[in-house]
Amino acid sequence: MEFPHLGKHCSEKYCHKLDFLPMKCDACGEIFCSEHFSYQTHSCLSAARKDVQVPVCPLCSEPVPTPRDVSPDVTVGAHIDQFCRSERKKIYTNRCTYRNCKKKELIPVSCTVCRANFCLKHRHTTDHDCPGTGKPVVAPIFSKTAQAALQRQQQRQPAPLPVRAGTNVVAAIQGTMSEDEALARALALSMQEEEDDARASASRGSGGNASRSIPVGGNAASSSAGKDKCNLS
Repeated sequence: MEFPHLGKHCSEKYCHKLDFLPMKCDACGEIFCSEHFSYQTHSCLSAARKDVQVPVCPLCSEPVPTPRDVSPDVTVGAHIDQFCRSERKKIYTNRCTYRNCKKKELIPVSCTVCRANFCLKHRHTTDHDCPGTGKPVVAPIFSKTAQAALQRQQQRQPAPLPVRAGTNVVAAIQGTMSEDEALARALALSMQEEEDDARASASRGSGGNASRSIPVGGNAASSSAGKDKCNLS
């Protein structure tokens, strides 16, 4: 070679390329060619001292300063626990409209009467002195599809059965008694009527036999009297 002193060989183990424009790594101080001068290509062991990157908080997207020889996970975790101004405050945006109440809820809690937003503590009409308590509650507005479905449901309902006239009569006779009490009373009345009929029939039978009985001194007495008399022929 005419100029053996020009250029330097790459320090990469499997390269050793002669480069006339060599580059020196500012971290490890080794010489590399244009293909291996970056920290990643030659696996620089001292790159952590030079390749300083500031981690970013995944919640608030703010950079978190991290000292050297400290894991970024530790600093980011401490930032989230203490200093992070993330969306936690923006989530609770439904503030209670009750006087002197500053509480915010995750979801809106609206009064069905006055339509104002309140917290869980003041959501009832009696808790926030609702001005529309005496007014009728506004009926919910249904869509045309919902109204048609309600009409079809009402048409499918069966017609009420007619009330029989005898039902009112039975209810009037039964009164306040239950079905068991009314049945027991009806059986007692039926048995009493049967006993009364039996007694009446027995009394009528005894009266008929007495009328057909022969009185004392009847036919037998007349025959004996005839025998005592003398008949003149």
